[in-house]
Amino acid sequence: MMYPILCKVRYESLHEIFSQRDVWKQILFSIFINWIIAPFLMLGLAWAFLPDKPELRIGLILVGLARCIAMVLIWNGLAGGDAEYCAILVAINSILQMALYAPMSVFFISVISGEEGSLEVSYSTVATSVAVFLGIPLGAAIITRFSLRKMAGSEWYERVFLRIISPWSLIGLLYTILILFASQGHQVVHQIVSVVRVAAPLIVYFVIIFFATLLVSRHAGFGYPLSTTQSFTAASNNFELAIAVAITTFGPSSDQALAATVGPLIEVPVLLGLVYLLRWVSDRWNWKN
Repeated sequence: MMYPILCKVRYESLHEIFSQRDVWKQILFSIFINWIIAPFLMLGLAWAFLPDKPELRIGLILVGLARCIAMVLIWNGLAGGDAEYCAILVAINSILQMALYAPMSVFFISVISGEEGSLEVSYSTVATSVAVFLGIPLGAAIITRFSLRKMAGSEWYERVFLRIISPWSLIGLLYTILILFASQGHQVVHQIVSVVRVAAPLIVYFVIIFFATLLVSRHAGFGYPLSTTQSFTAASNNFELAIAVAITTFGPSSDQALAATVGPLIEVPVLLGLVYLLRWVSDRWNWKN
């Protein structure tokens, strides 16, 4: 699912992007939104909606701290965002995630929230998630791009190869949605009240962080592609990591794991809807031009 999107990234031109002063403003803005604003927003919503459910609250906090390193490439591609900037932000979030996710989880859950009991988040769990969901497809895409462009030429690569593999991103996304709902259907049906209570703050979170980032980006004059990339990077979460940590730390049948599992069930349809809403709004406002 990530592979076709990553094959479109112009890795050979990234050094030129990094040489621009504006790119560092984009990076700092993204880090501020992703690692300060978004986690505290999720923390506040978790307490506001689930004051009597500490287990579900912990699961939501784990989701809020897990910044997206994979699915955002899909949303960004579907909405027409900047692929190169998105790849840069994903790479930075991956590095920061391996360094910050474990200590920030302890800080937000044990220190700020004051939850009883010890919380131990394994660095190996975080690193494995990053390697599997980003490292493998990224490595394959880089090898594919440089090898095929050298053997068959850049024109064939851009006009033929990318056109062949591009539809598989959307096919992979639809398959992911199908698998998620099929695998979690039993849990959703039998704990519907908890699912609804977790879904409410998640929906509010996605809408607030997305549109707040979009409005600030547009007001700052970032333009449609960069504003789109920043907004979807801020709104997306690494639910695979949150689920893995919740299951490893609290058990597969825990409420923490349930809350983390509800995350993708809400995130995928909400962000897919935001993709088409953003495209409609941009056409109506003639923003892309």
